[in-house]
Amino acid sequence: MGNNLKVSVVLPTYNRARLLKRSIASVLEQTYRNLELIVVDDCSVDDTMNVVRSFDDKRIRYIRHKNNRGEAASRNTGIKLAEGKYIASQDSDDEWVREKLEKQMKVFENSPSNLGVVYSGLWKIKGDKKNYIPSGGIKKKEGHVHNELLKVNFIGTPTTVIKKECFEKVGFFDERLFHLVDWELWIRISKHYDFKYISEALTLVHFTKGSISSSKDALVDARELIFKKHFLEIKEDKKLLAYHAYILGSEFHKRKDRDRGKQYISQAFLVCPFRIKFLLAFLMSRFAPFGFKFFYELKKIITLKFNMENG
Repeated sequence: MGNNLKVSVVLPTYNRARLLKRSIASVLEQTYRNLELIVVDDCSVDDTMNVVRSFDDKRIRYIRHKNNRGEAASRNTGIKLAEGKYIASQDSDDEWVREKLEKQMKVFENSPSNLGVVYSGLWKIKGDKKNYIPSGGIKKKEGHVHNELLKVNFIGTPTTVIKKECFEKVGFFDERLFHLVDWELWIRISKHYDFKYISEALTLVHFTKGSISSSKDALVDARELIFKKHFLEIKEDKKLLAYHAYILGSEFHKRKDRDRGKQYISQAFLVCPFRIKFLLAFLMSRFAPFGFKFFYELKKIITLKFNMENG
């Protein structure tokens, strides 16, 4: 496609033929035209191939895996084949505002060389409900956001444009993960590059029943892998270490994996023994494991009441 290609859009998909057309169209209809679209079909068994071929656009490249390998592997396949200097990520059930890439590339054109990622806000749509991400609770949304990303992920994959050199520096998506694959990558990239935030929703993210994002087990397993992979950094902040351990302990208890639940709750308590929340969770975990669910539900009720009373 030529040496002047700027943006390679990587779109992994698996059995989303009924939704894929909207997503592809939102990429091809971008006001920014200097792009290629790499659709990576992760061995779908529906009509995905025909949906892609229904578009008469030379900018589309279609790649099909012989076996189902997961989201991270599919994204990596596309990135390794990309000819552009920048990588944009799209999801098969989401859509972009027409000016998305144009606005992001203008930011890159007027920014210093240490800028690695430009991302935007998004609307997360589930039924008739819409939530804007990132929330106002995120203190630092741009610049050196590494410490903030060690706490929580606030960047949606389809909102990003990334310099391809970032992958050469820190590696690709971790293919051991089947959830939170973007968060783990952002943590690595943010060690070396700055991030820039466009404060408007340029992406519409649609919740799809049965998607990987709806799998609780995959979420917990991914959180544990990320916790272990970045443990040396996380442990430098005792509050952060206790927070992640507490979340993991709570989730493993809800999954009825009480041994691992006890392990992480104990870790949170030993790091921050004077936090009432961690103390109560530790006591419930150790001496009344069947009451842990009650404790967790009670905490949610108290939090909800507090939020209602304080607007």
